[in-house]
Amino acid sequence: MLEAITTLPHSLAQVLPGIPALESEIASRMRRIPTRLNSYGYDPWGFNPESARTAMLVTALLYHYWFRVETEGIENLPRGRVLLIPNHAGQIALDAAMIGAACFLEAEPPRVLRGMGEYWLPTVPFVNELMARTGSVVGTRKNAVDLLRNEELVIAFPEGIRGMNKLIWERYQLQPFGHGFMRLALETDTPIVPVAVVGSEEQAIAIANIRPLARLLRMPAFPVTLTWPWCGLLGLVPLPVKYHLSFGEPMRFEGNPHDEDEVIGENVEQVKARIAAMLADGLARRRSLFW
Repeated sequence: MLEAITTLPHSLAQVLPGIPALESEIASRMRRIPTRLNSYGYDPWGFNPESARTAMLVTALLYHYWFRVETEGIENLPRGRVLLIPNHAGQIALDAAMIGAACFLEAEPPRVLRGMGEYWLPTVPFVNELMARTGSVVGTRKNAVDLLRNEELVIAFPEGIRGMNKLIWERYQLQPFGHGFMRLALETDTPIVPVAVVGSEEQAIAIANIRPLARLLRMPAFPVTLTWPWCGLLGLVPLPVKYHLSFGEPMRFEGNPHDEDEVIGENVEQVKARIAAMLADGLARRRSLFW
């Protein structure tokens, strides 16, 4: 933690002078995204580049100055339809946000990441419109298929809530993968790009999950971390861990998307094994949590 404290002043000192240049870069890259827009500046799911620019500025500041993300393998991102499959952790989906920032800020051409949100998210005030304007949709099969057939970049977390709400002693242990993403890739003939995220597991160190309270509040989980609820709202701020993102080479699969689970599961395990190997490599190369 001491290392993080000494790093932050240097990072924070760069933020304000860097904002105008970052705004200019985001505006320039937003003009080059391949997303198809109508004459009003929206796509069929409600994405609007002007609305997304502000959200991307906040995300870019987190990317550069809070999590100080290092990204490798972004050149593995092919043009056209792509399905990104990462590991998942961190209690809130900041891992998705950092992957999205990498795809927008580092890839050529810049890409807007289309997130598949949980069904309960649009029930949160203001979240529904924010999701649509910044590129995310509710994670239905139809939305995913339509986005991919529109040549979009879609992210899916096969671990789902099981991955995001892991406790600290389960970190970097991949949870069972759902099969939906593989059926989706087969149905739409979409390449899968595995992504390994190192750092998200420690951004909010969870020590408990109060499931009865989660059910009462109609939430998928109610995590208790080292800082929340003990530190109030301040405890919701993620720790400034250093993120390392690794994009693997595209994986292509052929077959019937309606095959039995046993058949689909063999392909799923190949993707899971690739991510596990990338995670092991990333953890072996990590010097510390904060640098």
